Amino acid sequence: MSDPGLLLIQPTWPLGHCVEVLSTTRNGGFSAAPYNDLNLALHVGDDASSVERNRSLLKQQLQLPQEPKWLQQVHATTVVCADGLAPDKTQADASYSQQVGTVSAILSADCMPVVLAASDGSCVALAHAGWRGLAAGILQSTLAIIRSKQSTDVEFYAWLGPAIGPQVFEVGAEVRAEFIKQELSLADAFQVHSEQSYLCDLYLLARHILAAAGVNQVFGGEHCTYTEKDQFFSYRREATTGRIATLAYLK
Repeated sequence: MSDPGLLLIQPTWPLGHCVEVLSTTRNGGFSAAPYNDLNLALHVGDDASSVERNRSLLKQQLQLPQEPKWLQQVHATTVVCADGLAPDKTQADASYSQQVGTVSAILSADCMPVVLAASDGSCVALAHAGWRGLAAGILQSTLAIIRSKQSTDVEFYAWLGPAIGPQVFEVGAEVRAEFIKQELSLADAFQVHSEQSYLCDLYLLARHILAAAGVNQVFGGEHCTYTEKDQFFSYRREATTGRIATLAYLK
């Protein structure tokens, strides 16, 4: 058991006055190895009571206004409204809220959590964006839904949470092909690694996709869950491991 002090990652962006956003690290919880310490996922093989203690610790120390709206994530493009949602009951990879205090949540261990927030503080969304989700259009789907909820033309900002970095995320040629058949400029996010593989930059993919969708205020994207092993879980590094959480809610 570790010291229950929590180490958090938070964005430096202009919306801190109206939107609360944070990513946890692996530090500060009660889970035993290989899930040590602050694993927040119930589906990875960790002792359920340890996960519940970790979730209770998170809510208590951060003084969260509600229980986070945990999703059953499947690398798809389903987007749901988090307002009134029962935690752990809904299969989706993104959620949004227009109510103050509804805590959207995404679990990850290499995939990229992406926060999308209206500049006027009227709406916030949180998406689970690994390469499969990006290729399938999770960011475009999320933006389309939250924009449809706005009565005026509001600018949206994005924050890219901790994900596997471009120096180590090796993928096959088929992954690169999946993106460039959609948009040739996405080839910029792939560097040749070997005859059969490329290094993929999830952050750059997201920036390209968001720019094409009209989101030009993009922050974050500086962490690597694979190499920063003291701070983050990584499925690529250790297949049996925990998950960090990214949370977002309107103030």
